[in-house]
Amino acid sequence: MSKDNQVMFQYAPSSGVLTVAKVVYGLHALSIVLGIVTGASIIGAFLFGWPSLAAVVLNYVMRSDARNTFVESHFQWQIRTFWLAMAWAALVFILGFLLSFIWVGFIVWAVGFIVMSVWVGYRIIRGWVRLTDGLPVYN
Repeated sequence: MSKDNQVMFQYAPSSGVLTVAKVVYGLHALSIVLGIVTGASIIGAFLFGWPSLAAVVLNYVMRSDARNTFVESHFQWQIRTFWLAMAWAALVFILGFLLSFIWVGFIVWAVGFIVMSVWVGYRIIRGWVRLTDGLPVYN
């Protein structure tokens, strides 16, 4: 860790908080896998599947325990990933619906949901790798 990071993160995380962060990444990854192997879409499983919903609840419940540790950045990353995916999904859905009357909406839906699925996968993998390395993750 650089000298700047040592100043920013005053405390070492407890093993419980570290475990919760790993479990949250695991739950999000499980949602992505369920989206791939079932009839659900990746983004649909990520936003509405029980593993990701449980992960977001865990983030909010344990967030205060991660304060002033590098794990706090992971909790923010995980929460932001979920809510940004929700916002983009809503935008793609609405835009696709409005454009579906001229048949362009179906392309907007397909491309939008594929791009979001790749983005969600990237964020989960990147965050998990950084956590495993004991490093913060930045938005």
